[in-house]
Amino acid sequence: MTDTAKISTLIVDDEPVARAGMRHMLAEVEWISCIGEAANGPAAIEAIDRLKPELVFLDIHMPGLLGTDVLRQIRHQPLVVFTTAYAQHAVTAFELGALDYLLKPFGEERLRATLDRIRTAFGEPRISSLDRFGEAMSHAPMSRLFVRSGRSIMPIAVDEIVWFEAVGDYIAAHTNDTQHLLHLSLNQLEARLDAKRFMRIHRTHIVNLDHVVAFRRDANGSISAELKNGKYLAVSRAKARDLRGIAR
Repeated sequence: MTDTAKISTLIVDDEPVARAGMRHMLAEVEWISCIGEAANGPAAIEAIDRLKPELVFLDIHMPGLLGTDVLRQIRHQPLVVFTTAYAQHAVTAFELGALDYLLKPFGEERLRATLDRIRTAFGEPRISSLDRFGEAMSHAPMSRLFVRSGRSIMPIAVDEIVWFEAVGDYIAAHTNDTQHLLHLSLNQLEARLDAKRFMRIHRTHIVNLDHVVAFRRDANGSISAELKNGKYLAVSRAKARDLRGIAR
């Protein structure tokens, strides 16, 4: 995107005050051009396919059709930023899918942080918002994660993750080559992983069993998971009791 180009943008929200507030904040952004609004799902589908905006701010909870239904029915595929007032489940799902979202109520600072990421996304290979949302909201075990790398978003096969580690308010997803940060809890992530492949061995670690050489016991009776890359991860006492019969 050139410095003078403006990104055509559509606002979709069933609340007139919310639409007016968004339009007011976007009016201060020199590279955004608001080309229309929609107040419900059917109107959003019509406007998106007719106006073909490059960017859509899409409310999830609307009468008629949910924002997610809108995504499934549109032919034109813009870049989408979801807006929602429902915090807990939304944050978890969107972080798993690395989707851009705004949690209501939000102000100009939060909006601009999102817009900074959005602006750099134009001109780069783009992953469908519907694909990312579908992966995030599915109840089936995840097959891939969408992670932020700099200002880009890229998919990583879950099979490539060697272990997950809780680091403060984040999770570090470790591959053999690098690590990526996810903003959710280990409990939330564990619920979306294949239990036959991933094992919670500690309050701070989930390990991919395909990358484990063996569970080994030291002279003190403590057990660690030996990984194929040579790293050892401690096993908690509670989990160690389950593994003592097979640890060497």
